[in-house]
Amino acid sequence: MLLIENCRAIACMDDKRTELSNADILIDGPAIKAVGPKLRESQQLPADIPTIDGRGHVALPGFVNVHHHFFQTLSRTCPRVQNAELFEWLVEQYQIWEIMDPEFFHVSAKVAMAELLLTGCTTTSDHHYLFPASQPVELLDQDIRAAREVGMRFNPTRGSMTLGVDDGGLPPMSVIEKDERVLADYERLIATYHDTSPYSMLRIALAPCAPFNVTPFLFQETVKVARKHGVKIHTHLAETDDEDVYCMQRYGKRPYDVVADQGWEGPDVWFAHCVKLNSAEIARFAKHGVGVAHCPSANCRLGSGIAPIPEMLRAGVAVGLGVDGSASNDSGDLLGEARLAFLLHRSRWGVHSISTRDCLYMLTRGGAAVLGNDHIGRIEPGAAADVVLFDMEQFAFAGGPSLDPIAALILCGTSHHVSWSVINGRIVVERGKICNLPEVPLVRRANELADKLMQHGMKKRGIDYRQLIDWPVKTKA
Repeated sequence: MLLIENCRAIACMDDKRTELSNADILIDGPAIKAVGPKLRESQQLPADIPTIDGRGHVALPGFVNVHHHFFQTLSRTCPRVQNAELFEWLVEQYQIWEIMDPEFFHVSAKVAMAELLLTGCTTTSDHHYLFPASQPVELLDQDIRAAREVGMRFNPTRGSMTLGVDDGGLPPMSVIEKDERVLADYERLIATYHDTSPYSMLRIALAPCAPFNVTPFLFQETVKVARKHGVKIHTHLAETDDEDVYCMQRYGKRPYDVVADQGWEGPDVWFAHCVKLNSAEIARFAKHGVGVAHCPSANCRLGSGIAPIPEMLRAGVAVGLGVDGSASNDSGDLLGEARLAFLLHRSRWGVHSISTRDCLYMLTRGGAAVLGNDHIGRIEPGAAADVVLFDMEQFAFAGGPSLDPIAALILCGTSHHVSWSVINGRIVVERGKICNLPEVPLVRRANELADKLMQHGMKKRGIDYRQLIDWPVKTKA
């Protein structure tokens, strides 16, 4: 057992959105056993029960990250694409990523998970769609290995790119797989790793990358395999105007109609971005139970636009938050995504369009709904024992917590790190440090691998990347 005692506030995110003051959380194995005041006395707990002192802290359910690309951690801030839109950004990055081998994927996954953990995430997905032709097929296994080492609850998605530039797609052939290889790997991964138990730490999903780099055949077959095994399906959708143009020119349809005609409608589907959805498409999402991964930072970074999230929430669409790729966001701050969502939608649709609690709900219950897991994202008896604590007794929160400590997490700046993180009943972050994950050696190795990628990119393009850095800022006469 583990007792989290005397929390200043607890945002339970249950169906009633209960919020408690000066209360405790009792954890028994992988599940929460009780929530409320003075549990030591009411539950007749032994004096020596392991305890976390929650004084001055806000406790929330562990956050849920519903869209990411771990491998992109190693190509952040690439100078050549700092001012590129999505398609240009992708074409350049493909040239860099094509040499990634198993170590690149393992190291990048651990770095990505570390960032997420420190900003409150306890369950994460990863849309792993990069399988260079020169590498073995068992690359998603490196992410899974990293998750087990770090201790995160993990929903990896087996992505793919099977439509290359020679056949009208976007990626070079060096990162293209055959449809049959992908389908065989679906079966292998599900048989080897997929766990449907209530407190599962690992659930597989299937995720062809996008309509502009995957064949229609694979989109269709993915639905068949997923529904045979009862797993979720995921892809990018309606992210940019370029995607609209591509789909109209190639298929004569908007992106959602392209994938819907291939079977991609239902509660087992979630899409990333959805910036360019119209009202009729949002209504269809709500009707069919389709979920959305909202990634505000990456959409801003690439100039893609702002997804109409307030309209989706009003329609009853399940919306979770994602940090997206670390090279299109350049950060893995999941709590920061909630603050940015709060600011963006108020700026565009007004102060009544979204609240601090709406954003925290997307971080927790919204993400749980998108992933189809009703055991995570809430603090109540029977829920998974995933709890994060933020220390409110620091300069960033001074003057705020006495009025509304829960809203302060969104309102009072960004990049707040957890003091404690408990996942499946185990302490994974203790006093602000990730347990059993030394920071400096991992960061140094990540930087060495990132340098290899940039060197490859320079050689491939005959470019000195240092000459491309946009500094000092140049202005037109």
